[in-house]
Formats: sequence, structure tokens, C-alpha cells
Amino acid sequence: MTRSTRERIVDEALRLFAERGYAATSVAEIEAAAGLSPGAGGLYRHFKSKYEVLAAAVNEHAARTRAQIAEALTEINARDASLPLEERLTHLCAAGLARIGDERELTRVFFRDLGQFPELVAAVRAGLLQPMSDAVVTWFAAQPEYAGADADWPGVAAVLGGSVVHYRLFQETVGEPPVRAERDRFVASWVRLARGLLPAPAFTPAP
Repeated sequence: MTRSTRERIVDEALRLFAERGYAATSVAEIEAAAGLSPGAGGLYRHFKSKYEVLAAAVNEHAARTRAQIAEALTEINARDASLPLEERLTHLCAAGLARIGDERELTRVFFRDLGQFPELVAAVRAGLLQPMSDAVVTWFAAQPEYAGADADWPGVAAVLGGSVVHYRLFQETVGEPPVRAERDRFVASWVRLARGLLPAPAFTPAP
């Protein structure tokens, strides 16, 4: 699908911000990357400033990610309903890692540049970080083994969702996973941790 000029500006700006940093990226460089004449002012026909491009990139990615997390959760529940609990947990963890990995450029910008823009930090928190934890709460509440269970799902989500977020953010910002634990080892350990945190299932669903 052909991107509009505005979309090209947003996408290329975020890529450059992730690679070089916000302060080190000029408007002319964004224009050149977006296929516009560098320095001719084409960016200003769509945005008032470089900051406005950054804000658009952050807010639009956060809104899109929030919607995609909800869609992915629905798909996982429909697809995995008949699988054993450990397989469902494995798919949930893998989906969380993939979702954050898809936003690696936003992640890099978040850590490098957004500290000076608290309103954009709030947008990332609302669009990516908090929905990840909310998705874990929603997922466990939907599993038949735990219907009506007296469990602190927000507490469980803080530990399990937080570990998934930390793993991917560490990998994207440092360049390697925490303690060099590769993805499969992390997922397997995450599933064991999840089983240890959860109450005993009320029953085992029939296959």
C-alpha cells in the first residue's frame, strides 16, 4: 500500500530518531528520507515543527499498539482455547515479546529522548506498557481453570507482564537479552514462573 507523504515523514522520522537520536536528526534529513527536497520546507506543510513529528509518531504508534494488543488477545483466546495451560502460557509470552519487538524503534526513542518530554512518556505508558499488563489480567481472567479464582490478577500481571516488557526493552537498548538468556530459555522460565504464581486450577478443561 502506498504511504501518504505525511505517513512517510512520520515513519522515516521515527527511524532516524531511533538510529541517531532526536537532537541529532535535522528536518532536512527527515525530508530527504521521506522523498522530499531536503531543506525546501516540505515537512512544514504537514507539521509545525520537528517536535510535532515526534509527537505524531509516538501517539500514533501508541494508539495502534493498544488496538493491536486487544486484537491479538482475542485471537489467542480463540485459537488456543483447547490447548493445555502450559502451551497457552507459552503462546501468551511469545505474543508479548513479539508485540514489543515490533515497536523497537519506538522503544529506542523512548529511552534515548523522551525523558525531556513527559507528555510523550505518558503516551507510551498508556499505549504500550500499561496495555501489556492489562492484557495479562484479561487473559488470566478468561481462562476456564481460573473462573472465579480468588487471585490477585493485577499483582500477577505486574510480575509477568513486567518481566516480558523488561526482557524486550533490555534487549533493544543494550543489544543482548538479560544475562544472555535467549528467547526460548526466557519463555520456558516465564511459564514456570507463571505456574508458580497462579492458584491451583479449579479443574482441568476436557480436551
